[in-house]
Amino acid sequence: MLDAIEAVDKEEEIIGEDDLAEEFDDPNHDFERGSIAAYHGPDMVGYGVLIARSTAQDMHNMWLSAGVHPEYRRRGIGSRLLDWAERAASSVHRERFPALRLTLSGRALTRDAGAEALLSGRGYQPSRWFHAMTCDISDGVKSVPDPDGVRITGFTNASAGDALLVRNEAFRDHYDSTDQTPESWAHFLSFRAFRPGFSFLAYSGNEPVGMIIGHEYDAFNEAMGVRDLYIALVATRRGWRGQGIAAALLARALSTARADGVTSAALSVDADSLTGAVGVYERVGFSVHHTFIQRRKELDVAG
Repeated sequence: MLDAIEAVDKEEEIIGEDDLAEEFDDPNHDFERGSIAAYHGPDMVGYGVLIARSTAQDMHNMWLSAGVHPEYRRRGIGSRLLDWAERAASSVHRERFPALRLTLSGRALTRDAGAEALLSGRGYQPSRWFHAMTCDISDGVKSVPDPDGVRITGFTNASAGDALLVRNEAFRDHYDSTDQTPESWAHFLSFRAFRPGFSFLAYSGNEPVGMIIGHEYDAFNEAMGVRDLYIALVATRRGWRGQGIAAALLARALSTARADGVTSAALSVDADSLTGAVGVYERVGFSVHHTFIQRRKELDVAG
């Protein structure tokens, strides 16, 4: 079903069955109560999965991942999936963060008129735009010097805790971001797509100040006929921003991947990132490929 959706929507987010199966171990998922599937006979024609948050402060913003097989669209399935999602989100939320308000977010490509109409018609308001950016590295990688006093090292099991520290501090002032717990971080690092060899940390002395995590999805590479490095995370601690650490980490990951035969790279970024991340990525060679809009609605959690 996901392959059929991708063939029409062309989001270029292709994962294999093994990658998909890893989601069932995600501590932020509750598949028993937070997922649904629609079938026509033996064929799955629609799905919805709710993603809760590891932590929350003033608001708990859950995410909805959902889709309908192209041959079954405009039959009301998407609307019924959204009905279910709003009911199920309230139930799951009351057990996790009962004292907080709840919002539910969904996203769609800006060119996906059907999904946009469904979400906006149900009261979901635009909250953010995210760019999918790509970079062709087949002819080389832009050279970026390491900042003075900063050393970049490869990712090891021993540095996983340093990477989590950097990730959580760096993203605390980012839109809709919450801290990852050690449990959710361990799950993230267990992905079969994780490539430690294309992942790095930056240190000032013994203090971790930045990191980059690289993924490689075999199903995507096979479908697209490429070797692509997906930059899953780039982070610089707030006190170290503006010194070129992120650009240096990107250049190191890209050049290492290219030497191993990778020909392209991709990432996703908040279009309005307060750190100016879009500009950093553009300077290294990335350009906007397409854009998603995230919409959000506050739900009634009484009941």
